[in-house]
Amino acid sequence: MNKKILIALLMCFPLFAHASEGGENLMKADVNLENKNSLRHGAKLFVNYCMSCHSAKYMRYIHVAHYLGLTDKQMQNLILVSDFSDEDKPQGVDKKVGALMTVAMTEQEGKKWFGNPPPDLTLVARVRGADWIYTYLNSFYLDPSRPTGANNTLFHNVGMPDVLWELHGLRKLKETKDKEGNAEGIEPANFEQVTEGKMTEAEYLKATNDLVNFLVYMGEPVKMERQRVGILVMFFLVIFFIFAYLLKKEYWKDVH
Repeated sequence: MNKKILIALLMCFPLFAHASEGGENLMKADVNLENKNSLRHGAKLFVNYCMSCHSAKYMRYIHVAHYLGLTDKQMQNLILVSDFSDEDKPQGVDKKVGALMTVAMTEQEGKKWFGNPPPDLTLVARVRGADWIYTYLNSFYLDPSRPTGANNTLFHNVGMPDVLWELHGLRKLKETKDKEGNAEGIEPANFEQVTEGKMTEAEYLKATNDLVNFLVYMGEPVKMERQRVGILVMFFLVIFFIFAYLLKKEYWKDVH
């Protein structure tokens, strides 16, 4: 009886997994934490475009610098981009390399300006997943009905503005119409370019992938080290098993 229940649960597991994904048709992000150039570019995009509102308060600048192979001077340059000048710096905002990656915006200010405080992004890749973030960053379009003038096909009526608009340019959604000319609906990824951006479509896709790559790194900074140690541990256990098995045979040879 228990065997039949187990088989039934295993058969239903793909259905549960599909339900948890929400049926979304997500773009595939190319995550590679060994690509330091991608991570450096992603870090630069993060402090230039994300840290005006979003913090990464569970990460320190110095940890990012060491993993990405940046000097303290190079990391300080990134901090200066994301922080205020000395005369404008609010109390409690620290620009030292060993400081946490916080922002000056308070939760009260975020709620006042955007309806809700912008969330901390340290663990967003572990919560949402790399593919979801990658699709989200590539799904903004013009929407005059929204307070920010932008909307998102993946996260409809999102409060966040399209902060990367100057990179991909302004674009709007195309509407498909039936024979009578009535709008049938909107295709989620069917955009029409209104103004050109600083990047081509391929360059923008790579840039957002680099940003996602960096967010994945922040979500688990020790992932590569954990995998390396895991391989060493498995190798040790295999060697240990061989010696343990030979020792067991030696002990029990007289018994058998």
